[in-house]
Amino acid sequence: MEIKGRVSVITGAASGIGAACARAFANAGAKVAVVDVNRRGADDVAESIGGLAITCDLADPSSILKMTERIEAELGPIEILFNNAGIGSGSDLFNSPLSEWQRQWDVNLMSHVHALQAVLPGMLERGEGYVLHTASMAGVLSSHGNLPYAVSKHAVVGLAEWLAFTYAHRGIGVSLLAPLAVRTPMLGDAAEGEWASQAGGPVKEPDEVAGQVLDAIAEERFLILTDPIAQTWMERKTSDPDRWLHGMSRLQQRLEGLSDNGIPSH
Repeated sequence: MEIKGRVSVITGAASGIGAACARAFANAGAKVAVVDVNRRGADDVAESIGGLAITCDLADPSSILKMTERIEAELGPIEILFNNAGIGSGSDLFNSPLSEWQRQWDVNLMSHVHALQAVLPGMLERGEGYVLHTASMAGVLSSHGNLPYAVSKHAVVGLAEWLAFTYAHRGIGVSLLAPLAVRTPMLGDAAEGEWASQAGGPVKEPDEVAGQVLDAIAEERFLILTDPIAQTWMERKTSDPDRWLHGMSRLQQRLEGLSDNGIPSH
């Protein structure tokens, strides 16, 4: 899809990948709505690109509806919807309270669903539109540690795939961004730690990822991987799941400071 002149909504756009994409979209000529729960951050990004800042609690369906209505009133029909916002503050099976499961489910998955319910009917009526979803390689493969995050991101992958094959013949393009480690506030100090070097792959900069997103939209390509190693890991998982799980188990033990037989390694 040609992005120039398109009314584009990017959630989670106050920082990180979202902010970088907001800048890249604006530089490519799009009319950008910068959506985030962080009012000051959204205002700063929007002011820097000449966009529209919208404060929105993406865990609240009514807030999402008001957000889309305001954007369409001020900028016009939404032509590109980028469901990018996400949170990742959970832990493992026994240390993630149900409230954290619900919070991540609401933001990481259901915010996509509610935004689609508001925006997709107009796209279908016009016979054209583009939807992007930020998942993570945690959703395509899995990830160590944060169980609610991995599960919710798997659900995003399923949602994006369903949209792609259900609406392709009706003019709707769909892309799934599945980044490895990216230097964002969410990654934080982990960018320099064991997880990033062993499980997260090479750490990318947000501006580089934004360029990859623009390329995918232009090509109308579904899967956006931020590093070639991600393709290799996907192929290893699908070709031999048991061997892949064994490798993930060995990495889990290293992250816990254990040897392969469960004995502390230090």
